[in-house]
Amino acid sequence: MFFYKLEFRDLVMQNITVVIILLAIITALAEVADRVKIPYPILLVLVGIAVSLVPGLPAITLDPDVIFLLFLPPVLYSAAWSTSWPDFKASSRAISLLAIGCVLFTTTLVAVVAHYFIPGFGWPESFVLGAIISPPDAVAATAATKGLGIPRRVITILEGESLVNDATGLIAYRYGIAAAASGTFIFWLASLNFFYVAIVGILCGLVLGQLFKWIHQITPDNPINDTTLTFIAPYTAYLLAEQIHVSGVLSVVSCGLLLSWNSSAIFKHQSRLNAFSVWETVIFILNGLIFILIGLQLPVILRHIQDHSFLTLLFYAAIISIATIVLRIIWVYPGTYLPRWLSKSIREREPRPNPRTVTIVAWSGMRGVVSLAAALALPITLNNLPFPNRDMIIFLTFSVIFATLVIQGITLPHLVKWLGIKPSEEELQEEQQARLKIVTKVIEHIEENYSIGLSDEVLNQVKTKYEIRIQRIRKGETAGKISADQVTDFHRVQKEIIQVERSVLNDMHKEGAISEEAVRKIEYELDLEETRLILEQA
Repeated sequence: MFFYKLEFRDLVMQNITVVIILLAIITALAEVADRVKIPYPILLVLVGIAVSLVPGLPAITLDPDVIFLLFLPPVLYSAAWSTSWPDFKASSRAISLLAIGCVLFTTTLVAVVAHYFIPGFGWPESFVLGAIISPPDAVAATAATKGLGIPRRVITILEGESLVNDATGLIAYRYGIAAAASGTFIFWLASLNFFYVAIVGILCGLVLGQLFKWIHQITPDNPINDTTLTFIAPYTAYLLAEQIHVSGVLSVVSCGLLLSWNSSAIFKHQSRLNAFSVWETVIFILNGLIFILIGLQLPVILRHIQDHSFLTLLFYAAIISIATIVLRIIWVYPGTYLPRWLSKSIREREPRPNPRTVTIVAWSGMRGVVSLAAALALPITLNNLPFPNRDMIIFLTFSVIFATLVIQGITLPHLVKWLGIKPSEEELQEEQQARLKIVTKVIEHIEENYSIGLSDEVLNQVKTKYEIRIQRIRKGETAGKISADQVTDFHRVQKEIIQVERSVLNDMHKEGAISEEAVRKIEYELDLEETRLILEQA
């Protein structure tokens, strides 16, 4: 028993050491990615592959159960939380065409390509391969398009697609395995079950979303408790849906969208600030671990593929990767324009698509960890026989992830620049107009409610703060009491004063003239004020 305990402790320590080393690599690479302007998932995968090839290092195996249970719910929930429900709803037709139509189209035709171009690939395993690699990845899409100045509608479509398409792909994947086990596939029954699993999964998420909304509203405002509840929600939505055999993915997404839409009503400012900071850190760590683990899988995958030469494997990987990329392009253009040509209501209701932004949607089909986890989760045996071509399916899945992440991810910024895509003027003006309207209403409120009872000095001091904001928003307009240069000087002086406050606070802290609790409170106030100034100047 004693030796068993030592062995268990050594195993735990080894795993913790590996995690700490990976976190250190992830943090360093995030800094490098910012400097070289490469989306960090791509850099993480490449470094993961390089690290995995170092002789003598232990192989790190990616457990699909860990991915589906530990990683998937928070990543999907975070993506859903940052997605605007009105924008999602306005783009629902385009999102559905990609998340359902394109996934099923890709699944079917990748199966055809695999069956006819790879010797020994039967229809069941070909269909399973198609279902595994058909859905683009939510994290990769967000990371690859971040900071590129792509119009908001395009971002909404790509993120909305990646939220929903995992459900389509995983449902098709399950029916593919069932077909391989039974040797039969009943299309009408599969279609009926597809809608059942999807609809009930959405309803499950909405019910739980309402439940957590109610819990937030009846519990005292506590930033720590509120943040903790935001982590419980996605796991509850996923586990409950999977327990009743419906889509856990759609349950998490619908729960996240509902709570995000109601966040202003259920969270106070401190809870929002706390939850945002915690979630940003957690998602950074999870995404980093996901993509570096993808790269580390290469030796494990190659170890099981020994019946084919390297050139043969490269040929198969190229065929499936090219097919996956090209099939999306083939779907996106007709899927964008045909419905508009056939329906007058669509032409009247939706903005005219720009061919340049359509090209970006067609090229943004990066695959990720859900595909690899699904491949690794394939049963080893089926009907007491080895699952047909299981190792080849895993290898091809890895190849498609690598090809789409690296080729499409690296070329996407250059494509955006070459096409000259920029945010529309309406989008740029929308935030400015909203800020201007808010500040104008505030000044009207001050004049109507505080002109009597306050001295002129106090009233002018309060109004000056918001008049400065108006001038800052207008940027360059000379109307009003303060010029644009004066506004800039005002912000510069405010930031310098904050630094003086910090210096005095630090001196008092070192001298022991103030308690630790008071230091943290004043620091928090200064942090909020400095953040506000930075955001105003952005």
